[in-house]
Amino acid sequence: MADTPDLAQYLIAPNPKAPRLTRAVVGIDHLGQETEISVVEERPLTIYLNSQEIVTAMTIGDYPEYLAVGFLRNQGMLRDGDMVTRVDYDEELEVVVVRTETETNHEEKLKKKTRTSGCAVGTVFGDMMEGLDGVTLPETQVKTSDLYTLANTINRTPSLYLEAGAIHGTVLCQGARPLVYMEDVGRHNAVDKISGWMFQHGVSAADKLMYTTGRLTSEMVIKCALMGIPVLASRSGFTAWGVEIARQVGLTVIGRMRGQRFVCLSGEERLVRDVDPASVPVETNKHARKGGFRK
Repeated sequence: MADTPDLAQYLIAPNPKAPRLTRAVVGIDHLGQETEISVVEERPLTIYLNSQEIVTAMTIGDYPEYLAVGFLRNQGMLRDGDMVTRVDYDEELEVVVVRTETETNHEEKLKKKTRTSGCAVGTVFGDMMEGLDGVTLPETQVKTSDLYTLANTINRTPSLYLEAGAIHGTVLCQGARPLVYMEDVGRHNAVDKISGWMFQHGVSAADKLMYTTGRLTSEMVIKCALMGIPVLASRSGFTAWGVEIARQVGLTVIGRMRGQRFVCLSGEERLVRDVDPASVPVETNKHARKGGFRK
């Protein structure tokens, strides 16, 4: 089995060597010796919708336009019929301005802003739950063979997670193919980047699966459902509220994906068990972080 996947299958793949994303820092290790490691950069990005400041998010700084559009989309500030005329990014000021055909006013919505349990101070609005009332997710199917293939491919893909840690990855997938792999200090930012990419390119969510390295929290479930993606999978675990919401909206959530194993706590009817788990390589503890497997 190849150590590195074919990155050509990705439409967007991580670039752990990209400038500005990491910094070399010298420290002292457990033996008292000097050592140099890469650490992830973290910088503010202020998002405007037309003339109104919406939020300042902490981010690694890549794909700021997708992050801004996706954030506004997932907060219900951009809807299907809205026309984005321009997205302007000023690197020096660290500001993104999303411009629409029709002026908007979201002062009341901003008053409902609350903090969530997510890393990097994830942000959610009090009325996001209301947006789930009309959500109907596609009655699609997902093959377990595709889940195993995706997990193996994604875990071996060169990334900031493997290079420096302290970061989350989220991958938009179709069948057994990973399409767009985004990373950020907050899993919510990574999801928003994918949402922005889908919105800007008019990509359908009906036949897609979202894979994340982070926990399946309530906000992750809500965002995935609002994006119309029917399946959410993770190497990590669940929160009780995340599972409850997933069951309410009919979202398939699959967690604790390690080698042969996974647990589905909602939407099991979408799973097509087309492969014997015993035929799948077992992930070893020694190589878990780098996607290593053994028979």
